[in-house]
Amino acid sequence: MKNPICLENEISQHNVTSFLIQGLTDIPELQIPIFVIFLLVFLIILIGNLTIFIVIMGDSNLHTPMYLFLMNLSLIDISNTSNIIPKLLNVMLTQNKAISFAGCIAQMYIFTSLTCTEILLLGAMAYDRYLAICHPLHYFILMSLRQTAALAVTAWTVGFLDTTGHASLISGLSFCASHRVDHIFCDVNPLLKISCSNTFNVEILSIVEGAILAFPTFLFTLISYIFIISNILKIKTTEGRRKAFSTCASHLTCVTVFYVTVMGLYMRPTSSYQPKQDKYFALLFIVLVPMLNPIIYSLKNQDVKDALMKLRTKMTC
Repeated sequence: MKNPICLENEISQHNVTSFLIQGLTDIPELQIPIFVIFLLVFLIILIGNLTIFIVIMGDSNLHTPMYLFLMNLSLIDISNTSNIIPKLLNVMLTQNKAISFAGCIAQMYIFTSLTCTEILLLGAMAYDRYLAICHPLHYFILMSLRQTAALAVTAWTVGFLDTTGHASLISGLSFCASHRVDHIFCDVNPLLKISCSNTFNVEILSIVEGAILAFPTFLFTLISYIFIISNILKIKTTEGRRKAFSTCASHLTCVTVFYVTVMGLYMRPTSSYQPKQDKYFALLFIVLVPMLNPIIYSLKNQDVKDALMKLRTKMTC
């Protein structure tokens, strides 16, 4: 006959109904100021990315591969922040840290799926810029609107299919030691850290997916920008080099910030998980990257500025 304590632990492992999101801080005096800051940041991200999405969608002059990819990137940023920040704001304002088991797994699945989609989308954008700068005469043949749509659909499809394995395996883990997720949202590493099951299969799956999907896409993106920069340096006129490099540099800045934060979060074993450090990396990822994308990619672009002026004129009239 089983020991009652062991039996109780076994039952609790398989009947987890909710988790507790730790959030950023437990200091009561800091909750409201941090809440106000995050609310403002959330509104800035939503307004910035939604504006870019609407402007590109509504202006036929911007229906080119580069801007259609940017529209998809804005949709990812809107979805990712909407998936995480509202719950974090609720935790800070009400101190209600509970999130249902299904809600936690869903939040993790959406976050990881959108991250994978963005990795693939950034690779497609690098390829688009490579063709535009290195093969300008054949650009519209090699990158037609049909091919652009196919690349975007592929990125979304593969991104959401690729992470179903993680969601399935993690939802089957046992959490008998603690239900407190020491993070700002439900992510893979914090959930593995509090699981009392063997997480070897999940970690192996992460390595395999990284080797098959993330690393090759990163390498492809890096090589594309190396060719782009090499080709820009061959341009004879200073003005031509400046114009080409300004576009390339803005893309490269966002790609660098994105990959630095992703590598800081995921390119290491679960045993090296450090809650405080990972919270800061996660903040950079879910706040800084979505804020930078509209500014660097679009709002500095003259075509987007012209489209914004047109939209403003229409709204005024």
